[in-house]
Amino acid sequence: MPDMGTLRLAGWTERVAIVLCDVHTAGHELVEIAPRTILHRQVEAAAAQGLRVEAASELEFFLFRTSYRDVHHGTTPEPAGWYVEDYHLLQGARVEDYVGAARRALKASSIPVENSKGEAAIGQHELNIRYAPAADMADRHAVMKHGMKELADSMGVSVTFMAKPDAGQPGNSCHLHVSLWDGERNVFDDRDGGRTDMFRWFLGGWMRHCADLFVMYAPTINSYKRYQDQSWAPTGLAWSTDNRTAGFRVVGSGPSLRIECRLPGADANPYLAFAAAIASGLDGVANKIEPPAEFDGDVYRSDVERVPTTLRAATERFEASEDARRLLGDAVVEHYSHFFKNEVAAFDAAVTDWEQRRYFERI
Repeated sequence: MPDMGTLRLAGWTERVAIVLCDVHTAGHELVEIAPRTILHRQVEAAAAQGLRVEAASELEFFLFRTSYRDVHHGTTPEPAGWYVEDYHLLQGARVEDYVGAARRALKASSIPVENSKGEAAIGQHELNIRYAPAADMADRHAVMKHGMKELADSMGVSVTFMAKPDAGQPGNSCHLHVSLWDGERNVFDDRDGGRTDMFRWFLGGWMRHCADLFVMYAPTINSYKRYQDQSWAPTGLAWSTDNRTAGFRVVGSGPSLRIECRLPGADANPYLAFAAAIASGLDGVANKIEPPAEFDGDVYRSDVERVPTTLRAATERFEASEDARRLLGDAVVEHYSHFFKNEVAAFDAAVTDWEQRRYFERI
């Protein structure tokens, strides 16, 4: 069923509009395992407590001067850059033909753009859009990814949101920024001194349930290739203030104070990732779950709990978790466990290029 509140021009093409839909049963009930439904249920749970969840997702991507068709037929994709270009103005100018067009296309699609920049790998960039209520932000995120791929296709180039498209380069992240609001007041606002109860409890719940719900942040086989020490991707469940080695980073101050979760990759489904974050955080508020002590130092060199290292391990933990079932419901856990197990089985049956290089001649 179309959600007419999402109707917008598709700014990456001409004479086209796009509208998002909710999935219903034949009896006109929302399908409870649909990602959009899962997120809306958590947004409604927050609203029942008089709270609004404001959120943003930072998407990174790799740009290639090779078309999707040519990559599909075996052409090695050519990165748009040839050296690490983090904040580099010259390299940013070289890709303005595509990235500038993407900014304008998103603006024309009623998605406010804040900035774009070169990122920490060859051919990698980030394009940030303005924060919004969580459900609206997830919609913007979904439309953004589709629009950027369709735009790339029309220009004969390609972009990928894979978490780890190249083993020798940093991966693509999707940092989640979340804050809780009561009317016009950010309840995380700490200007009176110290961390507020709501901040601590939301963070405590988010961290407590993170490993059990990790498939919601890292949903593919490739997701787990990104979690490498000293790689900009976090590998430990710790929180800290403005510390990029931590899985949870506190940024901003006063009314802009928010929690940034650096764990998801750009392959995350925004509806599932935000739903997991909100469900976990609200459980922390309900049960007054305190977070661990703030971490000081390099989390990579610490002994804090590590994130799951494979989709298989994360799925097993998710399926067995009583907390996951309590927070998201049995139907959601059963459906997505089945999906992720099928993904693992498909990978187990595949013959990879690594295997061919390793064994073709030597065995």
